[in-house]
Amino acid sequence: MKAVRAGTATGVADRPGDAARIEIFSESALPLGDTIAAIATPPGRSGIGIVRLSGPGARQVAAQFLSPVAFRPWTAHLAELRDSAGRTVDQVMVTFYEQPRSYTAEDMVEISCHGSPVVLRHAVERAVCAGARLAEPGEFTMRAFLHGRLDLPQAEAVRDLIEATTLYQARIAAQQASGSVSRRIAPVKEQLLELILLLEAGIDFAEDDVAIAASEEIQRRLAPIEVAVDQLVASFGYGGLVRQGITLAIVGRPNVGKSSLFNRLLEQDRAIVTEIPGTTRDLVSETASIRGIPVKLYDTAGIRKTTEKVEALGIERSYQAMADADLTVVVVDLSASDAADDLKSRVGGAVLVAGNKCDLAHAAVPAGVIPVSALTGEGVPRLRDAILDAVAPHGAFERESGFITSVRHEQLLRESATYLAKAREAVAAAIPHEMLLLDLYAALRPIDAITGATTADDILNRIFSTFCIGK
Repeated sequence: MKAVRAGTATGVADRPGDAARIEIFSESALPLGDTIAAIATPPGRSGIGIVRLSGPGARQVAAQFLSPVAFRPWTAHLAELRDSAGRTVDQVMVTFYEQPRSYTAEDMVEISCHGSPVVLRHAVERAVCAGARLAEPGEFTMRAFLHGRLDLPQAEAVRDLIEATTLYQARIAAQQASGSVSRRIAPVKEQLLELILLLEAGIDFAEDDVAIAASEEIQRRLAPIEVAVDQLVASFGYGGLVRQGITLAIVGRPNVGKSSLFNRLLEQDRAIVTEIPGTTRDLVSETASIRGIPVKLYDTAGIRKTTEKVEALGIERSYQAMADADLTVVVVDLSASDAADDLKSRVGGAVLVAGNKCDLAHAAVPAGVIPVSALTGEGVPRLRDAILDAVAPHGAFERESGFITSVRHEQLLRESATYLAKAREAVAAAIPHEMLLLDLYAALRPIDAITGATTADDILNRIFSTFCIGK
């Protein structure tokens, strides 16, 4: 297999923790010498739509269907998009980004057309006829990675930023795109490399009187590395919530106000609310944002004994929603005698009890019940806080950056932590340093796979294939 080394492009600042550069071993990687083209804006009609070209022939390709364009770097030009017969199709703005100071570190041309799907598709077809090829999903960001413009965690954060559904998710993704995860991993990797080099020197130069590190010294150096990796793994407990969100089932007996509470949490009238018991016959779902965390809410059918077939099917789905949810809120009516114990016993995971109609209740609120009023909103902020506190690790909301949100990163860090633990045990057992190094190198490989220093081509393709075309 051929090794392709992508060096840092001139003008691209080195980032802390970057390895000597990125090596990708592949015979089937997408050719970097091609000029690629794609629509960079979402499908549909809009005021503006953008077609993006990148590659060594970006200017030459664009010049064949745009006229007139001077292609001065980082300057917008008014031009005409023309068809194959030279007739004007649209007036466009053309911006040329000269390599290496572009997103991909290649020559890039961005064409801002009127946002008609017909016009955008025509521009791409003209680019392909002029010698470009259609970009694969995520290929622009992959080229930015391969040319050293981004490291792998930053590239993955670009996808998360595009897919963000809350402002908090977007802010965290933007921090990661600027290198927050890379900066946290970099010192851990550096400490591990220093320990490996220390042991390698002791083995390779033993005849030259280079001192071999004592077990106490190895343990002293290994301990903070293991702690740091374990902390990164633990941070996924909250980071996973930020990226993936949680599912919440709202259950209870008929007419306790489940749908009203669902609407109040959602801050819109999504579920039908009447005074007739059994109004909700099927699951109603919608996503809300609670402190920036996406929460998928499920309003369920009231749980009671019934012989009515449609209602019975709805109740069966209520139980299924309880089983699948990350958290279940059991709603009780504080203005009536309504025990939640029998419902709580059927919930498999975490559960909260919300006492609705607290504005009508006069009796004392039972212990462990959160009093709320879906009608007035009283107690709903406390319920929101309780929902996140029930699923998020303690103190998670004090963190603003540096936590792990990617399942891939979490799995790799767990693998690294496993080998670090084996290394610690090997030191305690006085295992020869040659064998100890095997565990340390095994702990280093997953970290390299996160930063992209030694990433197999199939992993790269899997990551970038989840991007939208044009990014």
